[in-house]
Amino acid sequence: MSSSPAVSGAEAVVEMRGVDVVRGQSHLLRGVDWTITPEQRWVVLGPNGAGKTTLLQLAGALMHPTRGEVQLLGETMGAVDVFELRPRIGLTSAALAQRIEPGERTGDVVLSAGYAIVGRARERYDIHDLTRAALLMQQWGVQSIAHRAFGTLSEGERKRVQIARALMPDPELLLLDEPGAGLDLAGREDLVSRLTDLASYLYAPAQVLVTHHVEEIPPGYTHALLLREGAVVASGPLSQVVTAEALSETFGLPLALERTDGRYTARRRT
Repeated sequence: MSSSPAVSGAEAVVEMRGVDVVRGQSHLLRGVDWTITPEQRWVVLGPNGAGKTTLLQLAGALMHPTRGEVQLLGETMGAVDVFELRPRIGLTSAALAQRIEPGERTGDVVLSAGYAIVGRARERYDIHDLTRAALLMQQWGVQSIAHRAFGTLSEGERKRVQIARALMPDPELLLLDEPGAGLDLAGREDLVSRLTDLASYLYAPAQVLVTHHVEEIPPGYTHALLLREGAVVASGPLSQVVTAEALSETFGLPLALERTDGRYTARRRT
């Protein structure tokens, strides 16, 4: 993959203004303002219950806000057919993985994303689709398991298959909901390395990575948004936002932060 930076200046792929999401008596998000442009790579950090997954559901056209405005890829939610919008957005999540039948052939898991469906039925795929699926599976290190059932894969293999699938329709926005969850050290480091390559690729889509752990932030990511109890603690360039002070406020714990060779580590401050 190329290491050249993406071209800036295009219109926002995500723009949220004054967004609230309310369910019953619970405010899942409160007054969120957030703008993502095509060349940006964002990490969203926060504790359990902070609203990270809700934020990603809004960005993935899977949910409407209770109040405020959400614009995705130049279209306003509530005034656009979300079924036309969703194929332009790549998404990986635990909920999506649960929808994949364990017996589904791994290659078909990736290929069927071209029709925005889960699982292959009677669709016909042309040579372009087959070639793109094979290339993506090669890039994400899963080409050798294309004929295996999805349910037989390791957790790391499943995560990489899901990312290849999310990239299959050549999306304009890639949303990664805790892709490092459940991975061992080797699996996490392999994933971070591959996401680092993707972040630097000239033609890669805008990216959003949701995580609990600063150790999972790939070098090359440019921006960060910190959430606590549905509200934005800080948002902006990574180096200005991912600080010991801001993380301590976000997680409600005094934290020390170190950065070495573009990677972060955090621990409780003593």
